[in-house]
Amino acid sequence: MKLTEILNQHKNETLFSIEILPPLKGKDIKSLYDGIDPLMEFKPAFIDVTYHREEYILRKRKDGGFDKVYTRKRPGTVAICAAIMNRYKVEAVPHLICGGFNKEETENALIDLNFLGIQNVLALRGDGIKNEPSFVPEPDGNKNSLELLEQVTSMNSGRYLDEELENATPTNFCIGVSGYPEKHFEAPNMMSDLKWLKSKVDAGANYIVTQMFFNNQKYADFVTKCREMGINIPIIPGIKPLTTRKQLTALPKIFHIDLPESLVDAVEKCKDDKAVKQVGIEWAIQQSIELKKMGVPVLHYYTMGLSETTKAIASKVF
Repeated sequence: MKLTEILNQHKNETLFSIEILPPLKGKDIKSLYDGIDPLMEFKPAFIDVTYHREEYILRKRKDGGFDKVYTRKRPGTVAICAAIMNRYKVEAVPHLICGGFNKEETENALIDLNFLGIQNVLALRGDGIKNEPSFVPEPDGNKNSLELLEQVTSMNSGRYLDEELENATPTNFCIGVSGYPEKHFEAPNMMSDLKWLKSKVDAGANYIVTQMFFNNQKYADFVTKCREMGINIPIIPGIKPLTTRKQLTALPKIFHIDLPESLVDAVEKCKDDKAVKQVGIEWAIQQSIELKKMGVPVLHYYTMGLSETTKAIASKVF
């Protein structure tokens, strides 16, 4: 079922959903189920599965030089989505990214997803390769999330890369895109970022999932600005609890977000990460309760494989 159809069936309630990471290469699927099973009591409306592009390591040669060796540490997104839908009867939403794929490979991935009956995708540009200064698209690949979105909507209209195909069957994907309450770090300002988001909505995006934030006013302001821009599709807030002291500096650096002073003060008073995790849980509970009162369609939790933390939050909210 399309995510938008699920939301329409539950207009007067706030649903629960999660994002998970594929297991590291070498781990079996039981490690994935162990992270999902404890959260099924909250009846997730959908489960996002992230995609991780290739990375490279420098391997030393006998002559003293180095070879650049590419590897993908978390493969299996498509298979994981199929396994989730088979085991839990819950809609799985695979992330599609531009990095590491040309358009032909993207089309083939979408064909596989369509064959599996997966109707929802989240279209993202994705990050550049680690240790490289900026994102570089593949030759003949999508350069950004808008181009990727347009490729999906073209297939939804029965238009494939091979223009000579006759009577091609249209796909039927519900397409999500990302939103940034504190703007994307590459955008020169918030208005520019909102215009970019509006272009994706105009191109066929069906819903928005936000990057994590820790101040609900930023989400509320973001929604207001979106509506003023004519962006009227569902805007799902993404929530991530703090779990370690190190995240005080890591999250702002990686995601270009602000942390509220009162949250930072509370974390700095903690004696260890166990205490930090409890502060993070309590903050996320209050965030969630407030957002639920605002009538958000879904509370979407970035679990990072920490089902215990997400369960502690959801048990107080749902």
